[in-house]
Amino acid sequence: MLIKSPHIPIDKSKPCHFDKKKKFMNTSRRIIHIDMDCFYAAVEMRERPELANRPLAVGGASGRGVLTTCNYAARKFGVRSAMPVFKARELCPQLVIVPVRFDLYRSASKAVRAVFARYTEMIEPLSLDEAYLDVSHLKSSGSEIAQEIRAAIQSETELTASAGIGPNKLIAKIASDWNKPNGQCVVAPSKVNLFMRELSVRRIWGVGPKSSIRLAKHGIKTCAQLQTRDKTWLAQEFGSFGLELYNLCRGIDERPVEANRIRKSLSNEQTFPENLKSLENCREALSIQHRELVEELGKNAPDRRIAKLLVKLKFSDFRRTTAEMSGTQPELTRFHKLLDDAWGRSGEPVRLLGIGVRFAESDGGSEQLELGL
Repeated sequence: MLIKSPHIPIDKSKPCHFDKKKKFMNTSRRIIHIDMDCFYAAVEMRERPELANRPLAVGGASGRGVLTTCNYAARKFGVRSAMPVFKARELCPQLVIVPVRFDLYRSASKAVRAVFARYTEMIEPLSLDEAYLDVSHLKSSGSEIAQEIRAAIQSETELTASAGIGPNKLIAKIASDWNKPNGQCVVAPSKVNLFMRELSVRRIWGVGPKSSIRLAKHGIKTCAQLQTRDKTWLAQEFGSFGLELYNLCRGIDERPVEANRIRKSLSNEQTFPENLKSLENCREALSIQHRELVEELGKNAPDRRIAKLLVKLKFSDFRRTTAEMSGTQPELTRFHKLLDDAWGRSGEPVRLLGIGVRFAESDGGSEQLELGL
């Protein structure tokens, strides 16, 4: 199978392999990253088949709102998640926008996770629509397992998923985006170096438009070019994130898949394909995340005592800030105040927004699902 690059096309009708001959039988870790295809929109199309072939988005209906996600028909017009509604309607006047229905998406997510559980107990959910699976203990290849999981999901939920298979989380997550929608890509350990070297730096988590421009000014557009820079230079240019880049551009990631972790907090976050440029846009996005957080607390942590509320922002220049306050109730007005405080520290466009709560340390400590953070 050909390697996807700016110069070599890839056949999306077949699974993608960066090593057709070798399987993962002799490696220490086999990680699968499953990512549901336009999940919220896909669930809405399943429930309303008449919308299947129409441009569809899920999110705020007001002109000042933002979209949570959209289907592939809408993406052909340039519509993207986190895009303001007014801009989406300018690009696609016929766009159908439906409100967010978290109960429906949670039910679908539960069915998908039930499929995961048949194969491994080592499941680390990142959000309702994606998760890492460690299948190192299974005899079948990662590719075969991923194909079986995706087939079961489609058969039982009428939804499609894409998968990336690799020796660590970093590689698996990048690979899951390689053959979307409804496809998969395998990167064998022996091919990690080749996979990363030909990769655009924009494929690395955290590298957005501004940092890619900064790298391009130094003649760096690929991971191979980034690998020529030492840690000192990277730290001078990007601070602590530069040290992360040193490992990421080489495909190095030692994080284990962590299942059933005891959480001291419950939170969710979203990285936006297009930066949120105003405080009002951030407020709209925060309101959507707040509804999801409150529902998650009610279903999975009804007896946990809250001690603090927090809002986390990552700006377009990759600086991060977190605003916290003491509080026992996850009130939207308090999160808005935290957002105002955090936004005021920079005023730059926002690429990531997270909200959450920290539980009291004296609390019992039942297992919790932490979304995103």
